[in-house]
Amino acid sequence: MTEPITEPTTEDSADTPDESSTGSASYIYLAARDIPDDAVTDLAGLEGQPVRLVRNAGLTAVVSTVDLADYGEQGLRRNLEDLGWLERVARTHDDVVHHVGRQTAVAPWRLATIMLDDARVAQLLAHWSGELQASLDRVEGCSEWSVKMLTDLATEQGAEDEPAASGTAYLQRRRAEYARHTDAQQRAAVAADEIHAALSRLTAASRRLPPQDRRLTGHRGEMMLNGAYLVADDQSEQFTSLVEQLGADLSGSRLELGGPWPPYSFATLETRTPQAGAGG
Repeated sequence: MTEPITEPTTEDSADTPDESSTGSASYIYLAARDIPDDAVTDLAGLEGQPVRLVRNAGLTAVVSTVDLADYGEQGLRRNLEDLGWLERVARTHDDVVHHVGRQTAVAPWRLATIMLDDARVAQLLAHWSGELQASLDRVEGCSEWSVKMLTDLATEQGAEDEPAASGTAYLQRRRAEYARHTDAQQRAAVAADEIHAALSRLTAASRRLPPQDRRLTGHRGEMMLNGAYLVADDQSEQFTSLVEQLGADLSGSRLELGGPWPPYSFATLETRTPQAGAGG
């Protein structure tokens, strides 16, 4: 799964039909100001369905048709527990966003945002036009980068494996290990704060995100920093050079750089639509 995708919940879906719904609905990938029709020619979305454009209020949404058996409210609740299904959906969602994002500034929609039909997608564009225009202004000419700081606290604290000679010696060693662990964690936290501050000075915007789930990423070590950075495209070389320099100065930790990506962390609209726009 491409990293910046926001994790979905059924509560975040804009107009998720309930289980009694049958037929199809419109899945929204992103919004942009103007996308030529030929920009999505032959572009496939979820389940191999062709992608199409919906225009309103000076904005264009990229959508495709999905089956309500899988994307209705109950279908989503079931499928979002399936990591394989979720990864396939996230990858396709991201492929569409990347494809269009290479041609124009985009505001990615949150994963698994469903509307009953294209008419309601058009209503959505009109209702959130102000927020979407502001998001597109913010990310124009920029890309998102991620920087993670991973620290192996076990290595950093220098834990000893030799058996203790007595119970008292064992307790003393455990107290010393705990003190070293706490000290290493505090030093890593300070370093993460300093790195985030240094990187933020080169960006149009930045965010510190929660540490990622180790089960999904497979990363080793404690994630002391999970930063997202909105970087002007003409500043990207300077930004990546600074990451390399800061990483070289670390001891017991490492930096992982990712990107460039569409600006998921800075332009994704996460607000629910009003009930009036989602009626059925």
